[in-house]
Amino acid sequence: MSEPANPVTGPSNFIRDIMQEDLKTGKFGGRVHTRFPPEPNGYLHIGHAKSICLNFGLAAEFGGKTNLRFDDTNPEKEEQEYVDSIMDTVRWLGFDWEDRVFYASDYFDQLYEWAVQLIQAGKAYVCDLTAEQVRQYRGTLTEPGKESPYRNRTVEENLALFERMRAGDFPDGARTLRSKIDMASANLNLRDPVMYRILHASHHRTGDKWCIYPMYDFTHGQSDSIERITHSICTLEFEDHRPLYDWYCDNLGIYHPQQIEFDRLNLTYTLLSKRKLLKLVQDGYVRGWDDPRMPTLSGIRRRGYTPEAIRNFCANIGVSKTTGILELAMLEHYVREDLNKRTPRVMAVLRPLRVVIDNYPEGQEEEMEAVNNPEDASAGTRKVPFSRVLYIEQDDYREDPPKQYYRLSPGREVRLRYGYFITATSIVKNGKGEVVEVHCTYDPATRGGNAPDGRKVKSTIHWVSAAHALDAEVRLYENLFSKENPNEEAEGLDFTANLNPNSLETLTQCKVEPFLAGAAPLSRYQFERLGYFCVDADSEPGRLVFNRTVALRDTWAKIEKRL
Repeated sequence: MSEPANPVTGPSNFIRDIMQEDLKTGKFGGRVHTRFPPEPNGYLHIGHAKSICLNFGLAAEFGGKTNLRFDDTNPEKEEQEYVDSIMDTVRWLGFDWEDRVFYASDYFDQLYEWAVQLIQAGKAYVCDLTAEQVRQYRGTLTEPGKESPYRNRTVEENLALFERMRAGDFPDGARTLRSKIDMASANLNLRDPVMYRILHASHHRTGDKWCIYPMYDFTHGQSDSIERITHSICTLEFEDHRPLYDWYCDNLGIYHPQQIEFDRLNLTYTLLSKRKLLKLVQDGYVRGWDDPRMPTLSGIRRRGYTPEAIRNFCANIGVSKTTGILELAMLEHYVREDLNKRTPRVMAVLRPLRVVIDNYPEGQEEEMEAVNNPEDASAGTRKVPFSRVLYIEQDDYREDPPKQYYRLSPGREVRLRYGYFITATSIVKNGKGEVVEVHCTYDPATRGGNAPDGRKVKSTIHWVSAAHALDAEVRLYENLFSKENPNEEAEGLDFTANLNPNSLETLTQCKVEPFLAGAAPLSRYQFERLGYFCVDADSEPGRLVFNRTVALRDTWAKIEKRL
């Protein structure tokens, strides 16, 4: 497991300041104990990474602990597959909950007892209103709500009805258990919120034991209390729910953690709604939750992002109370920055054009010495085979070159990376008039890419020896959505209308150097001049498949320099 990034690095944040003050005053007995509470109804996405890094990172910084707790209170949408994926992803990101993995369903019996306690105290009642009627009775931001006609049932009647709800005597939606708080409250969350609903659905852990399930607001704070959490860190949409969190803890008379809200992560061209991501998967717009175009951590892992890059990104974006949106280019910058340090350089040709060096001896082969990573001297060098017939990129030859084009063209001399100077002399075209072969001459005195007479060339291009090249499939990815805000929906259309039809281009005729034979899935490389690439899980012996992680061009680095 990779070592987590130092959580102290990067901008300060107000949550760290709160924790420091609490430690100074002795609140919570000098402890810091956080939790990451995902609902197992989908795969984690890049937005969750910020919460994971914040909860685990701050606890580690202060010598505390972090629990992994699954909010599994909605059996209709939750699956063991999602539980397994979440655990695998948190580990991959570099964090360890040790033996502290919990489930809200662990506490169903205790939550039921606490619900009974509130009924006995006259602070909860069974309501027969339908969901639609509950919404109608709730009122608006400017008008108070109206009390349910069932609000003043006796304690005995409420206890009996709640027991019958648990026993399965009523159909789904027939009754709910609601808190009795204040239907005139300015905070709509305090207008007698639902605590339990009837749901005859089998749970992935408790089976058919329950047919009533607690709502998140009734589960959240009490689960934190049971686990003795000190700082319950939530995203900003739960700020208006905090009075309810406090009300339950106070009225039950139980240990009371502190809820703190922060801004959630939003990125341009990126959708971070599990409901909408599920639609993309179920309707076949993508190949699965781990499709490299998806913003899921499984998807970007398959694409080649490193956990270190994600942690560095999260450490540097700051934590605030202001909802904003970050440029996707900023995340990609941290990915490039990390991959630049760690990935070996190799040569690959994505759109091959055959080159024949006419004056190179037929049958002769030699090996050129290539640097594996100029950023890391310890990476050493490798041998790259060279022969009379090579492949170069189609874009690296122009029969009629435009201005400022310095690559191969008739009569022009260029450098082959780690190889020789070559000059184009003639071409072969197919029946469509397309150039399919370029004939060149080489200067034997320029081996290694330098001319003894000191002459210079304006371009260096990469290549692969045709006799030694390995076949490969390369998948080039662009943004999954063409709109900066994919949630914008035109009239009569949903968010899928914003999908980018060019988000994936698959190239099947690619050639790569033999160094990549046997490259393991998820291993990462920089294809010289082309970008960073990762071996896809579809690769198998005799079939190499690569995903482009990011291109070489770093727009965010240029933006940063201007700031």
